[in-house]
Amino acid sequence: MSYANILLEENNGIATITINRPKKLNALNKETINELHDAFKEADLDKNIKVIIVTGSGKKAFVAGADISEFAHFNVDEGTKLAARGQELLFNFVENLSTPAIAAINGFALGGGLELAMACHFRVASDNAKMGLPEVSLGVIPGYGGTQRLSQLVGKGRAMELIMTAGMVDANSALSSGLVNHVTAPEELLPFCEKIAGKITRNSSVAIGAAIKAVNANFKDGVNGFDIEIQEFGNCFGSEDFTEGTNAFLEKRKANFPGK
Repeated sequence: MSYANILLEENNGIATITINRPKKLNALNKETINELHDAFKEADLDKNIKVIIVTGSGKKAFVAGADISEFAHFNVDEGTKLAARGQELLFNFVENLSTPAIAAINGFALGGGLELAMACHFRVASDNAKMGLPEVSLGVIPGYGGTQRLSQLVGKGRAMELIMTAGMVDANSALSSGLVNHVTAPEELLPFCEKIAGKITRNSSVAIGAAIKAVNANFKDGVNGFDIEIQEFGNCFGSEDFTEGTNAFLEKRKANFPGK
């Protein structure tokens, strides 16, 4: 599939999605959100892909935010539908992928950009990265899951402060608060993410998908995460990956997981 605003590459079981609107600092317009959905879906359905890395083109920005010009004149109903559709199409979709998604945050990750990064399963930032949710400075609030995921990651108080001040945090502050897992030099960002991805690819994709579902269950209303863990644990026993993994352990050899 060809894309106008993103690049999709695959190498050694790792798909790299690059948001490619450098003149707009990779801002998320409607077309880009649709393309990101399609690219994530394409990578998730490809059984040869074990990890997805998403990043931004250029040196200035991961994603500098949403394309405000597209919704500046929306009314209440249109704004509500915009948030609902965006969450369903991209942000919730990414969070619930069975394939691990890593955000490689290069430069600014603001508004919808930070919301996309937080929807990924974890984040790595370059040391020149700046992150924030500046929506209240425009008279609106984060609408793509930002109020929920930020508080889950850094706690209620820190999330409230960052949202209310419309401020930005640097990479090291993001690291200390748990917003990102690692900080690297800009030139090491993608190689570092690929190194982590390489470790992931050696493990069972079936088990990893089950683990994602179980961890996410803890943050869903009306869902008992322990029950989901029990169900997913049991389901693993019916997989070919479980048979291969346990046999390899008993035979003292490296497992060759079929991903089934």
